[in-house]
Amino acid sequence: MTGPDPYSVALTVMRALDALNVLSTIGGSIASSFAGEPRSTIDIDIVAALEERHVDPLVAALGPAFYADPDAIHRAVRTRTAVNLIHQPSMLKVDLFVAGGTPLDAQQIARRQRVTVDGGRELYVHPPEDILLQKLRWYRLGGGASDRQWRDVIAIIRVQGDRLDREYLTRNAPLVEVDDLLRRALAEADEP
Repeated sequence: MTGPDPYSVALTVMRALDALNVLSTIGGSIASSFAGEPRSTIDIDIVAALEERHVDPLVAALGPAFYADPDAIHRAVRTRTAVNLIHQPSMLKVDLFVAGGTPLDAQQIARRQRVTVDGGRELYVHPPEDILLQKLRWYRLGGGASDRQWRDVIAIIRVQGDRLDREYLTRNAPLVEVDDLLRRALAEADEP
């Protein structure tokens, strides 16, 4: 199957959100790849400060290239949960998380960082500390069974080294109930 790469699909969605003045940031494996070790992705995670009034214009802006169910998006906005968008030419899935679903969403958007990808394209991604906390949260929600999530966490800690704001991590880990996992990850990453 041929089609746009994940960066192109993410950029299309983020441009549509920007046109509506909706702040957004990319998380998941794309953000993790910038903070830690690069790896392929099977979906795109975007946190957006989406409101009801944005739903219909967003669906229109995405156009026929995306499967976007307006009713599901409205429901996600009301419940502050996630909804799937499917880029039909590539079949890439975009998990659109409506901000407000976790205590860290507003901080992730406020602290987002601009990164440049192939061809000078710019995207906004979670900063290393926020993607690390998010990965720990997903690891916990998955029952601690995802080696991939744990490897991403350790890679972020090792690659970021002294640049990682450990005070921020320690202060915010309890908000998403991962303070014990953070201590474990920091200790493991610091091992030779």
